Amino acid sequence: MQSEQLKVLLIEHDEAFARVLSGMLDQVRDRVGGVSIAATLDEGIARLAKEQFNVVLLEFFLPDGVGLLNIPLLKEKSPRVPIIVVGAEDDETISVEAVHAGAQDYLVKSQLSPRWLLRSIHYAIERHQADLSLADARERYRGIFNHLVEGIFQTTPDGQYLLANAALARIYGYATPEELIQNLTNIGDTLYVEPGRREEFMRQMEEHDTITDFESRIYRKDGSVIWISENCRAIRDARGRLHYYEGTVEDITLRREAEAKLRDSEVLYHSLVETLPQNIFRKDLQERFTFANQQFCRALGRPLEEILGKTDFDFFPAEMAAKYQRDDRRVLETGKSFDTVEEHQLPDGQKLYVQVVKTPLRGAYAQITGLQGIFWDITPQKLAEEQTRQATAELARSREQLRLKNLQMEDDLKMAREIQLTMLPQQYPVLPQDATPAESAFLFTHRYHPTGAVGGDFFSVSALSDSEVAVFICDVAGHGVRSALVTAMIRALVEELKPLAHEPGNFLTKLNSDLCEILRHTGTPMLTTAFYLVASARTGVMRYANAGHPKPLLLRRNADRVDSLLNTSGRSQPALGLFEKALYQTSEVTLAPRDLVMLFTDGLYEVEAPDETMYSQEMLLAAARQRLHSPAATLFDEVLGAVEEFADSRGFMDDVCMVGVELAHLTPG
Repeated sequence: MQSEQLKVLLIEHDEAFARVLSGMLDQVRDRVGGVSIAATLDEGIARLAKEQFNVVLLEFFLPDGVGLLNIPLLKEKSPRVPIIVVGAEDDETISVEAVHAGAQDYLVKSQLSPRWLLRSIHYAIERHQADLSLADARERYRGIFNHLVEGIFQTTPDGQYLLANAALARIYGYATPEELIQNLTNIGDTLYVEPGRREEFMRQMEEHDTITDFESRIYRKDGSVIWISENCRAIRDARGRLHYYEGTVEDITLRREAEAKLRDSEVLYHSLVETLPQNIFRKDLQERFTFANQQFCRALGRPLEEILGKTDFDFFPAEMAAKYQRDDRRVLETGKSFDTVEEHQLPDGQKLYVQVVKTPLRGAYAQITGLQGIFWDITPQKLAEEQTRQATAELARSREQLRLKNLQMEDDLKMAREIQLTMLPQQYPVLPQDATPAESAFLFTHRYHPTGAVGGDFFSVSALSDSEVAVFICDVAGHGVRSALVTAMIRALVEELKPLAHEPGNFLTKLNSDLCEILRHTGTPMLTTAFYLVASARTGVMRYANAGHPKPLLLRRNADRVDSLLNTSGRSQPALGLFEKALYQTSEVTLAPRDLVMLFTDGLYEVEAPDETMYSQEMLLAAARQRLHSPAATLFDEVLGAVEEFADSRGFMDDVCMVGVELAHLTPG
């Protein structure tokens, strides 16, 4: 793939972002031979039917699409072309769901770079080709496997079945191999009865690449337990990379049950008495020892023949022996078990804790014939409990410290929000300067709603002269502290660029160059859209430049018309911070008295209804037309209310900023 030029199909309804993405791929034109752009899902499907592509870049939200369902729809039409989903949200849940739906990868728009995009395309193609190869192999061998008596399987190293024959399904209690593969998705957690059995299987496979007669107990579909014997080998490629495991399974339940019955009596005795790490003894009604296991013999340092017939007074100090016999008589007299923890002081000053359990022994007619005792050292457990108590106390202290730090962080974020709000205009300029606010040639309105404590939207309104006003609005990708820091940098740059403030194109060109220089040191691009205008109260001429920002609306009230402010060239221009040498052109339009320019960030319309439909720019345009003659403040509040009503309880997903510039009247020249 490295020597071939790739052909890419981009399905993206946002023209501005499509140009940005095409620009990125154009930087790696030695690897990418061509990029075709489809504005809708239907157009993309039609292009796939007519042309050959190496990969599809699919916008997550398309006006004519259905979200995640777009992926299986494309795969049904063109199953051999890998799909990479591109979305605005940096959401792990969306990413996982996109991959589960059949995509090879999920990329976040704000994190894209030419190198990262090209690498993701190559990886997606390689993964997709590997998936296709496995599917082809599965079809070739399915007929053979389904006619064998032994169970046949292929599994991934992480425990998922790739292939199973009818015999394996029958052994495991499933009606078909497909049902087995669908339901038995994690061998290690759901198949083996003994914990760690899958890990032992993997360890032996890693050492030898083959395994023979690996016997285990497993759960069938109905919950019953059977014994199986597995033979398996690892399948690797020419470079030695592991692809999958394949092998056979035999039901050996009947053989194992027969063997178990032969060993039951002997195994029960040795496993429960002689091989236990606990000390076990028995006494008669006269407190004489009648039995002791080897662990108890080792504890006393005596062979069994020297213990039988003796009492506690033959082995322990008188005070301790008397205590033991008092406990014994309690069991013999009441017929109830006695359970206690004994604490002993060792010569070195350390403490020893012993768990003691004594139970009565009964004869054929339920009469008490003696008692049985078992005791064992629980010092490590007691010490662990103490450590746990200490750790719990320490955890409580840590949580309190964390709570206090969180409170401090909340205070810091609150202060950061207050500082950020002070960066926004505190009062609007009045033109001319000697006029009252009611007599000003320009009237201004704004609404600012960050989704978090701080936001990534910013705007400024300033007078350039007694007749000219400048308005700047920008939207840094994402929201939160990181975006807020970038807006602070942009605000500082805007202040420094006041000498260029009269020429919008030159202003954005220099702002982009300075921003790229700053962001280059971070190693991560931060996509920032911006719009800048300069309007004259004497002539009504408004000059403006757009850097990938949503097109403002021009409400011409006297003409009963609402238009989108397009660039004179008809082409969109890239967002700030992406291309250091980007040049921005100045466009021009003439305002009439009562005309209102409505600027906004994409957080205003990028909201989702409960049925997962998106609020479109067309819906925003219609909402503005319905309120064409309303005062700007009323119009803004009602549009915000309409969008919130559309989203129901979901609210806004991104920061929202709206700025209105209304030419109240022309001033004499």
